[in-house]
Amino acid sequence: MRPLTYVFFLLLISSTSESSATTLEDTCKSFAAGHPSIGYNYCVKTFHADSASATADARGLAAIAAKIAGATANGTARRIAALCASEEDAGRRERLGVCAEVYSDAVDQLGEAAKDIARGEDKSTRDALTQLSAALDAPGTCEDAFGEADDASPLAAEDAEFRKLATIALGVTALLSPPPSAPGISD
Repeated sequence: MRPLTYVFFLLLISSTSESSATTLEDTCKSFAAGHPSIGYNYCVKTFHADSASATADARGLAAIAAKIAGATANGTARRIAALCASEEDAGRRERLGVCAEVYSDAVDQLGEAAKDIARGEDKSTRDALTQLSAALDAPGTCEDAFGEADDASPLAAEDAEFRKLATIALGVTALLSPPPSAPGISD
């Protein structure tokens, strides 16, 4: 490779990685502005768990966020199954059953959301937002099942973590959607 070609190649690679890093940083800054309780640093840390984030565009980051949340929901579902298998109290097993159902649904919803995001169409993005919103209900429903029985949830930490990750997925995906047009106004 000639020296000039080599320099151009290095500049191109550097420019691409800086652009992707900027996309990740800008996305997390925008997300954190609306979700200060989760914040910028947690958003960036979340994406660093997937190496594809380093080169992803905004749509790719949204799909990655849905996949990360889906993997967490799946891990929580496995933990719930293990807890159910060893639980002797019927009432507690029933509460865990509620959690198992909502986390199973969340895994499916997040998988569909990731596919919808990848399609890249406005309608698919709206469908993804619906799926992500539904998945975000899982930790609250699970916690409510225990709270209503005045029983300490064995899943409080998992529910809190999943809530953050699902919120990131929903928030980042929402950044892809153009604002709805006002009725009677044409573009």
